[in-house]
Amino acid sequence: QVQLVESGGGLVQAGGSLRLSCAASGSIFSITVMAWYRRAPGKQRELVAAITSGGATDYADSVKGRFTISRDNAKNTVDLQMNSVKPEDAAVYYCYADGSWWNAWGQGTQVTVSS
Repeated sequence: QVQLVESGGGLVQAGGSLRLSCAASGSIFSITVMAWYRRAPGKQRELVAAITSGGATDYADSVKGRFTISRDNAKNTVDLQMNSVKPEDAAVYYCYADGSWWNAWGQGTQVTVSS
């Protein structure tokens, strides 16, 4: 079983920066994709950014140019650097990871944006 633990959420001023981190632990053989999702109040969960073990990335159009996802394969961690944060970025952010036969979700970390 794989556990994901997020950290780094909190209050950020509009236009500011925040960095989210996620660490995977447990019975990890290999992680294929690590990603960040978010769910804002009254909205569906959406993919924010994803990164493969080879470093290929994908971003939601709404965060392109502002957010950067990175991972450390040796440490099984994934980070999300959030710059030029907007009020509409406020949400609960969830870390996600999957391998050949499993997937796991973190419990979420709240990001609040003050305008």
